[in-house]
Amino acid sequence: ELAELIVLENGKNMTEALADVAKGNETVEYACSLPQLAQGHSLRVSSEVSCEDRRDPVGVVASIVPFNFPFMVPMWTVPIALVTGNTVVLKPSEKVPLTMKRVVGLMTKAGIPDGVFNMVQGTREAVEAIIDHKDVRAVTFVGSSPVASIVASRCRSLNKRVTALGGAKNHLIALPDCEIEGAASDIVVSFAGCAGQRCMAASVLITVGQGPSQDALLRTVLEKASKIKPGTGPGEMGPVINSASHKKILGYIEQSEKDGAEILLDGRTWADAPQAKEGGCWVGPTIIKHSSPSDKAMNEEVFGPVLSVYNVSSWSEAIAIENENPFGNAACVYTTNGGHAQWFVSRFRASMLGINIGIPVPREPFSFGGLYGTKSKYGDMDITGDGAVEFFTNRIKITSKWPTPNVDEYITGETRAGGAVGPTDHANFAGRM
Repeated sequence: ELAELIVLENGKNMTEALADVAKGNETVEYACSLPQLAQGHSLRVSSEVSCEDRRDPVGVVASIVPFNFPFMVPMWTVPIALVTGNTVVLKPSEKVPLTMKRVVGLMTKAGIPDGVFNMVQGTREAVEAIIDHKDVRAVTFVGSSPVASIVASRCRSLNKRVTALGGAKNHLIALPDCEIEGAASDIVVSFAGCAGQRCMAASVLITVGQGPSQDALLRTVLEKASKIKPGTGPGEMGPVINSASHKKILGYIEQSEKDGAEILLDGRTWADAPQAKEGGCWVGPTIIKHSSPSDKAMNEEVFGPVLSVYNVSSWSEAIAIENENPFGNAACVYTTNGGHAQWFVSRFRASMLGINIGIPVPREPFSFGGLYGTKSKYGDMDITGDGAVEFFTNRIKITSKWPTPNVDEYITGETRAGGAVGPTDHANFAGRM
């Protein structure tokens, strides 16, 4: 039922919609284990002093989520925030209001008390009202980088805890020794899955070196991408979210063409597909071969099914291109050599890295989030997993010392039956100089 709503309002195919629900439920499962995983610590740090800590809820927290994963992204925060003792105000994207409305009904039916989980529909005005409300103590946001920056700054000015995740420009680097069939399938799924509307989607493919293996890789990627059909059935690719997004994607394709890039696969032909005549904003998988790394499509977030391809002669040139982009979300290297992989993962300028995995999304307890100091992340900590546990709680530390009992047994040892004194604990210097 939830997957059908996601297909209806987002345009994913049914397989992707079911995966959206399944990935969200992974976090629900993780949250159910938090009474065991998020326990406090206790330690006797000296003969008379003990330290312990506990996690207290922050209070009222808000979660502002995007359109591209109507169920999964809300579930990155809501279950963990609730289980750690907070009350939640959720603001879903105005583009996909139905899925989480249904979830609210299901959670009420499941027994969540009134006022514990709340949802507010709206746009900018609703977001600003939530952030500014005096009772809201912490805010999470997932969306575009410009808005993430504004949300983080607004929260900071009010001294509120905030994590705001922005956009991405994720690079895939294919070495000559990569396994061609597997790498090609993964590359296509990464850039064209969910119509490219995800912050973990591949955006740039950098091939290293010249030779038959690199030619074969690009040829196989083209073959697989060209077989994708428009639609919302399994294996098909749905429309993009709206006309503004559609216009933006087409603009990057047209600009690349003007800059001298070669359009190897042109998704603009989907404008003539039967589905386009029935409604929706359709653009097919597009692969662009660039001659300059400074092209706009090589550097800016397109957020659509567009893959920019660029060839370099060395590892250093490949890593320099990845490092120079202002985002820091994800990166991946395709290789069959562990030493080659290690060289790249120790030099990527991103926080979620893949080896032969073009969508390297961590699973709980690992957290999700871009790199500090980039356009992919503003504010504090990560979202979901142990990062969310830290975000939605305050660590309270207690250090205690109790008075020394004024009894002989405590100083000289245990008194046994008949008045005999037992062994003395010579390591206990309580009450003695």
